[in-house]
This record gives sequence, structure tokens and C-alpha cells, in this order.
Amino acid sequence: MFSATHSVLVIFLILGGTNGDSVNQTEGPVTVLEGALMTLNCTYQATYTTSYPFWYVQHLNKAPQLLLKGLTADKKVEHEGFQATLVKRDNSFHLQKRAVQASDSAVYYCALSDTVMEGCRGS
Repeated sequence: MFSATHSVLVIFLILGGTNGDSVNQTEGPVTVLEGALMTLNCTYQATYTTSYPFWYVQHLNKAPQLLLKGLTADKKVEHEGFQATLVKRDNSFHLQKRAVQASDSAVYYCALSDTVMEGCRGS
């Protein structure tokens, strides 16, 4: 049983789809004190310049949900206190939240897509 003052974030490595694309992210369980800054790293290699990184979140017993998408280089995108900036020169899209809460305990996935999905968060 975890103390109410901690938030546990479980992270898995997700590999990109086809054409030699790949994604590397923070691996394994990450424990962050409630109210602290959380950073989850995501770097990727893409065959095509039209590939875009995404962050998904999956809460216990729920389906994964889109959290953020990176479509514009060097532009910060935000949703529900989470933020990420697509840095094309580093091929990175690191996820951050300034004051993590117990309700943020979930599995976080960084993924890569070569198509833009309509109606996604971020820009």
C-alpha cells in the first residue's frame, strides 16, 4: 500500500511502428512525491519528417487516452497540467507536470505516428 503523499507512475517502453521508426522513453516504475515536478523523457528516430510524437495515459482499468501530440517544433503544448515541447533538433518530446497528484498514477506511453489524427490535443 502506498502512502497518500506519493504518486507512482509506471512507465513502459513503446517502440514505434514501421519503417525503422523507434521511440525510447523513461522505463520502469517511477515514484514522485505528490506536489513535485515529474519529467518523463521521450526521444524518437523517424524515417519520415511527417512523423509526430504523442503521449498517451492509461489509468487503472481504463483504455489509453491521448494526452498530448507534438506537431509544431519548439511549441509547448499543454493539457490538464501536463506539458511537452517538440524539439526537432533533438528528436525529443519530454512530458512534464509541475505538481503531480496521486490521481496522476498511471501508465504513460510515448508513441510515434506518421499520420496526423484529427481532434487531438496540442498543436
